[in-house]
Amino acid sequence: MMVKSYESLTEAYERLLKRPNPADEHFYNGLFTRYRNPVLTREHIPPFWMYDANPATNPFMMQRLGVNATMNSGAIKMGNKYCLVVRVEGMDRKSFFAVAESDRPTEGFRFRDYPVILPDTEKEETNVYDMRLTRHEDGWIYGVFCSESKDPDSADLSAAVAAAGIVRTKDLETWERLPNLVTLNSPQQRNVVLHPELVNGKYAFYTRPMDDFIETGSGGGIGFGLCDDITHAVIGEEKIISRRKYHTLTEAKNGAGAVPIRTEKGWIHLAHGVRNTAAGLRYVLYAFATDLRDPSRLIAEPSGMMLGPLGRERTGDVSNVVFTNGAIADDDGKVYLYYASSDTRMHVAETDVGRLQDYVFNTPEDPLRSPDCVRQRAELIRRNLEYLKERR
Repeated sequence: MMVKSYESLTEAYERLLKRPNPADEHFYNGLFTRYRNPVLTREHIPPFWMYDANPATNPFMMQRLGVNATMNSGAIKMGNKYCLVVRVEGMDRKSFFAVAESDRPTEGFRFRDYPVILPDTEKEETNVYDMRLTRHEDGWIYGVFCSESKDPDSADLSAAVAAAGIVRTKDLETWERLPNLVTLNSPQQRNVVLHPELVNGKYAFYTRPMDDFIETGSGGGIGFGLCDDITHAVIGEEKIISRRKYHTLTEAKNGAGAVPIRTEKGWIHLAHGVRNTAAGLRYVLYAFATDLRDPSRLIAEPSGMMLGPLGRERTGDVSNVVFTNGAIADDDGKVYLYYASSDTRMHVAETDVGRLQDYVFNTPEDPLRSPDCVRQRAELIRRNLEYLKERR
């Protein structure tokens, strides 16, 4: 078997980072543009993270600490840099965070030299993943993520406990760890997002109440709760704002995705919905809007999924999945939605605030029954045929 040199591995890595990422000209839906290539894969990991570069101690130039996947990235713009705080999963199944940045939103992402070193304050914590980044009005950038530990009350080695970990930073380099979020009425939490503004003088969180690690159980959907002090965050009441519904894309569970985007019409939320199929759980993205003054009040809920896995996106470690926990609303009105496919790689879709508003507020709601859905579609057809007839 051929032994590659460390230099040849580095050259291939640099070529990959320079690869252009053209728009996918075959896809069109009027809402967003997909791009042909993933923005991050495990091939984007620097060789010096995986290989011992010294031939004396690594004569076959083997990977010593391999990487399996790059996925589920928080996103934020820092100056002129588009920054992703990526969930990197090693070959050992443990995840960690790492910052990849580029001066272009769709390509050229390069990891910083070192991954994120979180303060090790939760001694039972085994795994961390899926960080949402919120630039808050209090001046901090907060990262809220899943903090996973073994369930001490179960002999099942797959039984775990999920909590919402909280860190804050000014530069994505130095991180302060705060105590995990406590929700008095929900034993477990995952997919928690911090709202970017204070609400009635309090910190506001979008939660996902869960009875156990996998199943939401009595958890009704995406919740909303307030706390007085984020340095010891405790939420008493959670109000469900995006409810799970039978025979929809949120039937099994749903969860907040990217930090909500402020628009003149309301807060636009990008979330994920999950339903069960014969092939397993299927994750897709959907959108809804809440009131600017009262973010707990739902004001728009367009029907169906906004984005689902297509083509190569449908295969990977956990197939038939798309997931987001990061988007960047740029100064020019463009919005870059960073999403993972099949728990394997990162992609980007581009839209703008105007299109998002049009989609969320002008797409009809799901009437929830097939007879009503077909009547809804037939009415659209009727209006179109009348309009086209008038034009002739």
